[in-house]
Amino acid sequence: MGRDVASVTISGEDRRRYRDKVRRCLDVLARMLGESQFDFERPHIGLEIELNLIDAIGDPLMRNADVLKAIADPAWATELGQFNLEINIPPRELGGEGTGELEAEVRDHLRHADDRAHEVGGRLLMIGILPTLRRTDIGEETLSSNARYKMLNDQIFAARGEEMRIDIAGHEPLRMHADTIIPEAACTSVQFHLQVSPDYFGAYWNAAQSIAGAQVAMGANSPFLFGHRLYHETRITLFEQATDTRPDELKTQGVRPRVWFGERWITSVFDLFEENTRYFPSLLPLCDDEDPREVLDEGGIPELGELTLHNGTIYRWNRPIYAVVKGRPHLRVENRVLPAGPTVADVVANGAFYYGVVRMLAEADRPVWTRMSFATAEENLHRAARDGLDSTLYWPGMGEVPAAELILRKLLPLAHEGLDRWGVDPARRDRLLGIIERRCVTGQTGAAWQIATVDALEQSYGASRQDALRMMTRSYVDLMHDNTPVHTWPVGG
Repeated sequence: MGRDVASVTISGEDRRRYRDKVRRCLDVLARMLGESQFDFERPHIGLEIELNLIDAIGDPLMRNADVLKAIADPAWATELGQFNLEINIPPRELGGEGTGELEAEVRDHLRHADDRAHEVGGRLLMIGILPTLRRTDIGEETLSSNARYKMLNDQIFAARGEEMRIDIAGHEPLRMHADTIIPEAACTSVQFHLQVSPDYFGAYWNAAQSIAGAQVAMGANSPFLFGHRLYHETRITLFEQATDTRPDELKTQGVRPRVWFGERWITSVFDLFEENTRYFPSLLPLCDDEDPREVLDEGGIPELGELTLHNGTIYRWNRPIYAVVKGRPHLRVENRVLPAGPTVADVVANGAFYYGVVRMLAEADRPVWTRMSFATAEENLHRAARDGLDSTLYWPGMGEVPAAELILRKLLPLAHEGLDRWGVDPARRDRLLGIIERRCVTGQTGAAWQIATVDALEQSYGASRQDALRMMTRSYVDLMHDNTPVHTWPVGG
């Protein structure tokens, strides 16, 4: 949904035309899948990271347009809130030299951008939810100055017909209402892309879904929101609620949410795009001039603009991506479950774990999704979001097991073998997966460090919650830029 749109008035006719165009795109996609048109010579990976801007005391800085101007790099872009930025790292082959250079490249980008942010009084922070964010920071005036965000906000509330309700149980329960989608901007994530062939897309998507809980357990980094200590990965629940177009009556009727785990294992990428078309009305019904059937009939490769725009307004935790690159179409799984941070080393280690495990699960003779219900995979995700590495997850052959034990005994060995199959250098493999191992052994995720540090600051110094969050955030940003993995961070900063 990253493309820019002009501010327009949407009519009923616009919606009808858009629905027809999405269905035409879906028919064309089915033809392309049947004709084996997709590029898959060497698997490529990609990376997107969403970040926050903070000022000198650790509060949100609402100046992303000024910081972007200072950075002057097309890899960087706005995100929903004026305190958000996003960086897109160019794709590269998985297992090639580019994989080894990924960490250094991201650090260079981050260092340059942070230097430029200093010029306007800010710093860049990779974290799942900015801990110092206050309720007063979430008015409509906080939206980034891009027409697509205003349109998305208006369309979600038009569909909903009432204020957004945020209700998170957590350690210190939070209940509130919001009249904008800005609470969504509190959720900053990392997205791992993996290019796959059409024949194997279903297996890779199913594999990604099956390990979502384990990923969140060991990557949790979002325990605070609006001063409340909530879940280890509060971002999961917040995102589900902050983009919900359904009033209570539609929820009762079983209408699907737009932030969606899904409801079944799949056999083809077509299943997901077809579900998008069948279940979800348009939020941004904007039509391109392209006739996809005509383009395909003439030997061209259609962009399928309406299909991809619609897909971008349905927030699956593992999202299918269709794209045309250098005149060739390809498919990707976009893994969206993890928060940003804490460090670049942690982010790249999380990616290594993900790419290694999904390779092994997708190629297994007896796939894990034939032995575990889809509902159980979803329950694993929400258990992990609540309790992080303290959660208990289900895994076939192991039953209910502590998350750390599942990762250490079962998934890390798979990750090692999977990275070998991708051709990743053994020294890089061992360093990155060693970070995951030590995080599980110590139990110190980003969320655990934040909780322990705020508790120490409150008890040792008698700091108020907001002051403790500010002090913790300032320590976090310094440690983040040092790039020492979070399991080594001293509690208290």
